[in-house]
Amino acid sequence: MSTVGSRAFQKARQEKKQKKLVETQLTAAYTAYRAGRQAETQAICAALLQEVPSCFDAMHLLGVSLVTSSRFVEATGFLTQAVALEPNSADAQSNLGWALVNCERYEEARAALERSLALRPNAPVTWRNLAIALLRLKQGEAALDAATRALQLKPDDVDSWCNRSVAELMLRRWDAAAASAERALSFNPAHFEALVNKGLAHLELHHFELAEATFNTARAVRPSNAELLAHRGRLFMLSGRNAEAEAEFDAAVALDPGLQVGWQGKAQIAMLNGNIAQAMAACKRVLDQNPTAQVALTLLGACQGRLGDIEGAIARFDQALAVQPDYDEAITKKIFYLDFLSGADFAVQQAARYYWWVAVGSKFPRRKLAARALDPERRIVVGYVSADFRTHSAAFAFLPVLRGHDKTQVQVNCYSSSPRHDDLTATFQSIADVWVEAANLSDDELADRIQADGVDILVDLSGYTTGTRMPVFARKPAPIQVTAWGSGTGTGLATMDYFFADPVTVPANVRPLFAERVHDLPSVITIDPLLDIPPSPPPMLQNGHVTFGVYNRIDKISDEAIALWARLLGEVPDAKLVVKHLALNDPLVRDGLLGRFVTQGVKESRILCLGASARSEHLRSFDRIDIALDPFPQNGGISTFEALYMGVPVVAKLGAGAASRAAGGILTAAGLSDWVADDDDGYIRIAKTFAAQPELLAQLRTELPGKVARSPAGDVAHYTRCVEAGYRQFWRDYCAKAGT
Repeated sequence: MSTVGSRAFQKARQEKKQKKLVETQLTAAYTAYRAGRQAETQAICAALLQEVPSCFDAMHLLGVSLVTSSRFVEATGFLTQAVALEPNSADAQSNLGWALVNCERYEEARAALERSLALRPNAPVTWRNLAIALLRLKQGEAALDAATRALQLKPDDVDSWCNRSVAELMLRRWDAAAASAERALSFNPAHFEALVNKGLAHLELHHFELAEATFNTARAVRPSNAELLAHRGRLFMLSGRNAEAEAEFDAAVALDPGLQVGWQGKAQIAMLNGNIAQAMAACKRVLDQNPTAQVALTLLGACQGRLGDIEGAIARFDQALAVQPDYDEAITKKIFYLDFLSGADFAVQQAARYYWWVAVGSKFPRRKLAARALDPERRIVVGYVSADFRTHSAAFAFLPVLRGHDKTQVQVNCYSSSPRHDDLTATFQSIADVWVEAANLSDDELADRIQADGVDILVDLSGYTTGTRMPVFARKPAPIQVTAWGSGTGTGLATMDYFFADPVTVPANVRPLFAERVHDLPSVITIDPLLDIPPSPPPMLQNGHVTFGVYNRIDKISDEAIALWARLLGEVPDAKLVVKHLALNDPLVRDGLLGRFVTQGVKESRILCLGASARSEHLRSFDRIDIALDPFPQNGGISTFEALYMGVPVVAKLGAGAASRAAGGILTAAGLSDWVADDDDGYIRIAKTFAAQPELLAQLRTELPGKVARSPAGDVAHYTRCVEAGYRQFWRDYCAKAGT
């Protein structure tokens, strides 16, 4: 036999031997794999690869077995080699993709899964796993498409229904998410993830009772799941059950000390309890793990805002929006705090509101309204939407209007968006012709109810404050929409028709910046006269020195305001300053505020900080001060009226935004325009001039309450007639336009 022939024979014999070995060993390996003996499977495959390193089947099976054993990092290495051996194996590409998902290498996983689907498009498991990879990549629409494709191929796949529900939650399609979760549960009623998704969807829909029942069912399946406890905590918090919420969040982080949603919940509860230090510490726990957690960034920004660090707060909100440009909460908080930011003018503030409209509001479909009687003189149905039909500063601004309406001309519907009720809530209920508890209604359900009630003019009383239902107004369930009183700074919504303001708060030259048409009232707000507490003499008559007072939220006290007040105290060396707000019960807030004054050269002994008190005590405490100092750029509103009704005049300064001109508008309408400055020097001049006139201050002490009550700003009956005249004109204009 020739040498060449001998070599060929030996090679053929060796190949035959290897083939037999491969066949025998692979048969054993597959048998062990199917029997669940993964260690045996892996040992056989590893031994076979020692003999035949290029054996694709052994390489692939070893990778699959390691996946089954949850040894994903090792599995990825072998499956990568398998794919290199057989790039056109749809199974190998799919299994590699799933291993990569479990290694949190989501972009690579998506690529592998898409390669598999290019080779075999009708593989439901691969579509399901692709949906999971896309969910991890926060690509909601693509994940929804992948989950839907998986379900087209396998309609009873519980996990794909669950994935579809998660994608719909991500896309804020709450009704669809609830329906997909329900479909998953129809196949497996105890599917934990589907139960959680259903609960979350109904939580977002404000279906609190159904969400709680669903979470309870899920808890029976997994009693010690930390994330579920955190979701229950959020449910209790939104339902106004703060003590129960705090207990759930505490239990969640005890089970899983790294749980982001648990620490975020603890931060929110701490803020509600007035403990800013604790809230900031909870935010830091999240951000130490995940510096781009948009929820924690937004919460931390809100904490900084509470402490008066407005620039820092805005920077945090911007960080959150860099992560998620349409994150509603960050946009809303930024809008709110821009009113507190020195240098933010009308243009900046309205641009932020327009951003919300473009990023969030414009995406909600507008409602098609049913035909209605276009009689311009008929009784108008006015719907008021607020989370503040309770003891809250905003309520004091709109209570006199709602109570004073001429019911022959106006039907009053109240849509209450808060679960918190008190004695003042009962007052609002007695005023309303129609009362709707809207806290348990989703935005679509509330819009449905407003349409069904035939509301002609829908009035927003919250703006972008806590409890806002701005998405309802974006849907436009009423033909005419107005924003008023609760947060008089405009909304930026193309669906909002009018904005109640006054000529000082919103000058004519800036009105083109607003999405709404500005309609003037005597002042941007009014309140009921406070005439039952007799005014006391100015304390300076007894003390021998003037005492200034700031009775406003701490986040309204800007560094610029403190610098100006420090200058005033420097120019009136014996003067004292009283600062009063409930947040000053928190030592962190109080010490931080005092530190800011000390930094400006004011001795701590010249500042008296007062915390929370009952409203009657709060009003009586004005007897401690001679002159109130209005903060800026965010002015006082209710506090301005309260000071005036207690006989205490207020020094204000006009700024460059609606919130920084509101007090000037109130004072002007109350006949006190000589207390309104155009700049810092004017502010100091007014304060010093009147501080040197104790007899005049004593006269004002007795005259101011009646003067304000008789003024266009304080005469609530006249003010309400002005509101109703506005409504009537809006309705007439609508009827004329709709009838053409």
